[in-house]
Amino acid sequence: MDSLTDTERLRSPASESRGQRTRELPDQKLLGQGTRPAPAAWPLSDHFDGQRFHNPTLPKGFAPRISSAWRMIFEGRSRWPASVENMGAPALTTERLAGDIAVTFVNHATFLIQCGGLNILSDPIWSLRASPVEWFGPKRVRAPGVALDELPPIDVILISHNHYDHLDIGTLRRLSAKFSPIVLVAAGDRDLVRSAGFERVHEFDWWEDFEIRPGCKVTFAPTQHFSARGIRDRQKSLWGSYLIQDGDRLIYFGGDSGYSTHFSDIRRRLGSPDIALLGIGSYEPRWFMTPMHMNPAEAVQAHLDLGAGQSIGMHHGTFQMSSEAIDQPLLDLRAAIEAAGVGTESFITLQEGETRVFRAIEGARRRLAALHPG
Repeated sequence: MDSLTDTERLRSPASESRGQRTRELPDQKLLGQGTRPAPAAWPLSDHFDGQRFHNPTLPKGFAPRISSAWRMIFEGRSRWPASVENMGAPALTTERLAGDIAVTFVNHATFLIQCGGLNILSDPIWSLRASPVEWFGPKRVRAPGVALDELPPIDVILISHNHYDHLDIGTLRRLSAKFSPIVLVAAGDRDLVRSAGFERVHEFDWWEDFEIRPGCKVTFAPTQHFSARGIRDRQKSLWGSYLIQDGDRLIYFGGDSGYSTHFSDIRRRLGSPDIALLGIGSYEPRWFMTPMHMNPAEAVQAHLDLGAGQSIGMHHGTFQMSSEAIDQPLLDLRAAIEAAGVGTESFITLQEGETRVFRAIEGARRRLAALHPG
């Protein structure tokens, strides 16, 4: 890809104050040849005990019990419509000036992020179901806001963790057949993603970063969540979020997460993002979902903790993963914004298929205002 350099590697930022670790990748010719350490070789840390990953913000060993998941499924839930029409109109070729960022909401946690000449996809899913099988599991109630065949050439794919609604092998196979992107994944997910046909797949531990090209890098940051694709691989791979730095612009993709102190940690170590993509759905019932998914009020608090200039809600309106009604996240977000006294334009949602361009001049004004309040 013309937009990517030949010296792709994980690296730490110049400033040691951010506390990120350096891990050099093998020689470029060895990439994709199984040279990455086995999961047990990841360094021991506050979130890895040598065998499984865990959340340092929760009791060690936390993971939702299968019995609790079945109880949640069968205790009753709001009825979603069988089909919903999309209202957004993609504008993927909108003219952008240097430093401008275009964000298109595809569906669920899938965004097309266009910045610095790069086309970046987050947690892509175009499949009918978020499931290991085609005949059972959460089924989409709306088409993707952008057809896969209408995508521009994709340079980078970000995958936050291995749940089926975020790491969809069927979609990844289609993307690998059409494009040749770099795919960035959480520790432990490399082999699974390589099985979809990608050659350049790079794993991350928290706080590691990856230089896409000079002046543009991606850092993998913590979230509070869990991993599993079956009953035998629980917590065998990591989960996280991504902070994209393109020049002086910062874009945060939050993946899946419950609310915790990691949002403040990200701001302290990496800075406040110009744009934050935060989950606002799949939060009921709270007895089950609280550790894993924020409700809209918690998402607003995460927006404040991050010091984000602009937040966009996601993880709602496509797959029924929880008990709340299809429009409840939007209603609860509106109430949470009002209760917190946050400007209504600082935390928004996009229609599936809608493109919003965030101009560099707007970001510069926000940063200047933050430096000189009042």
